[in-house]
Amino acid sequence: MASFTINGQLVDVDADPRTPLLWVIREHLKLTGTKFGCGVGQCGACTVHVDGEATFSCLMTIAAVEGREITTIEGLAPDSDHPLQRAWIEEEVPQCGYCQSGQLMRAADLLARNSNPTREEIVAHMSTNICRCGTYNRIIRAVQRATRDV
Repeated sequence: MASFTINGQLVDVDADPRTPLLWVIREHLKLTGTKFGCGVGQCGACTVHVDGEATFSCLMTIAAVEGREITTIEGLAPDSDHPLQRAWIEEEVPQCGYCQSGQLMRAADLLARNSNPTREEIVAHMSTNICRCGTYNRIIRAVQRATRDV
């Protein structure tokens, strides 16, 4: 049994302590916005925040999140009106959309640390997340747009 807070709600999950957080989020808690991409921490599709820090949920076990605070894309903003979410729409970032929850969570981590990043800082911070559709220029523009609203 593991207890942690997810999107502001305390949960108890009965699963093997070695179970990746990603599978607990998707299968046990039915929060399907966080995606499985590679399972080895190389694509970023599974990015969530653990105690406010962007983390690959495919690499973290539920034993490692005991007593911690997790935020998924569903918890980023109650009404899906986070400045990044609005900027993503305005810049028409998604194509297939599969990587977008991880991209948004990585970008939110950046803006929580640096409310006015340079283009180079955006590129460096976002480099851990892969977009197979190649919308990197739109992602950069969306992060830049969101800095005006954060």
